[in-house]
Amino acid sequence: MTEQHRLVILGSMDEFVELVEQARERGIYTIVCDGYEDGPAKPAADKAYLVDIRDTDAVARICHEEEADGIIASFSDLLAECMIDIADAAGLPAYLKPQQERYLREKTLMKQMFAELDIATPRSREVSLDRLEEGLSGLQFPCVVKPVNGYGSHGVFVARSAEEVRERFAEAASQSSFDTLIAEEYFEGPEFNIMTWVVDGTAHVLSVADRQKAPFEEGEVPQVVRIVYPSAYTTLVADEAADIATKIAQYVGLENGPLCVQAFYDGEGGLSVCEAAGRIFGYEHELLALTSDLTVEELLLDCVYDSEAAKAKVEGHSCRLSGCAAGLYFHGRDGQVADTEALDALAIQPGVVEYLPYYRVGDTISHKKGAKPYAARFYVQGKSREEVDTASKAIFDGASLRDPAGNELLYTVDADEL
Repeated sequence: MTEQHRLVILGSMDEFVELVEQARERGIYTIVCDGYEDGPAKPAADKAYLVDIRDTDAVARICHEEEADGIIASFSDLLAECMIDIADAAGLPAYLKPQQERYLREKTLMKQMFAELDIATPRSREVSLDRLEEGLSGLQFPCVVKPVNGYGSHGVFVARSAEEVRERFAEAASQSSFDTLIAEEYFEGPEFNIMTWVVDGTAHVLSVADRQKAPFEEGEVPQVVRIVYPSAYTTLVADEAADIATKIAQYVGLENGPLCVQAFYDGEGGLSVCEAAGRIFGYEHELLALTSDLTVEELLLDCVYDSEAAKAKVEGHSCRLSGCAAGLYFHGRDGQVADTEALDALAIQPGVVEYLPYYRVGDTISHKKGAKPYAARFYVQGKSREEVDTASKAIFDGASLRDPAGNELLYTVDADEL
């Protein structure tokens, strides 16, 4: 009789429920760990711990005490980084070691890597507060200014002058362990999320998706409001994307596992890469399942327990996906929610396959650190891009959340401008 596998999963929010359920269907004993007491994946697991995943030693002890033989995390830089550190401390296998993963987390090292590999990337500088003007010399404004190793979009802003960078320098740097920032020239061309999986050192493109953004407030980075699978540019950029991701994988020593890239396309010049990450994009991997026979959860589990199965799935997959799907991400202003009726009604619109409201009546939308990432999220599906665009427009046009005074809490999105 085969001994039961025991798997530690870092993360318990909604996107982890399917991973836990698939692991249990395989007969794997699941142990979910994170700092969310009411994470929806915890009731689905065999065992759950309330623990700060940044406490490497504490989670490593749990791994030893539970006699875990595997560990998984994905969907965010923080989770992936913690997983790699914990695996190293606990003696568990992982697709990267901490020293390798640094090139996919610290933007100064990442830019150095891109330069050495001759990968096009938006022009940037590492800048310090005491020599700010000197550091910014040669860059054209507007610039995106970001922490060196921050998470998500915390501390990221658009600056149109050196003075704006100076005014917000301390706030942005507080989101990082570095006292410097990265200033990067702003690129306005088509933008993509490119999901790849590395097999034996070679990256295979799982998907190329259009990453569509909208500006909400002056000086803030435009926020992602829609991700569309597949991209209209897939055929044009897929081969170049695979070559770029393979170069990155081989540079950092990633032999088998996830590698995702954010890039721009400028037509004649091809792809310009802004970031690479050793994880799968969060809140959109579900779109791959809606447009293909491949699921990220299966790949993550196979990466730990059945590498040959992962290899077969990846090599048999085409990034020229069937059908079309999109994720719509709604952002809200701070305030108390009093009326969700209009937003809730959109859940039965044609094409909607999932609706996830993050706030209900009486809840307060907040942008404090650790707050929920969106006000609401929709997934829509159709046989064509035209069907998905039509469904998306109906949702964007009809979406509304009101506070007790009747004021609109959602930032509006003009679907015609996407």
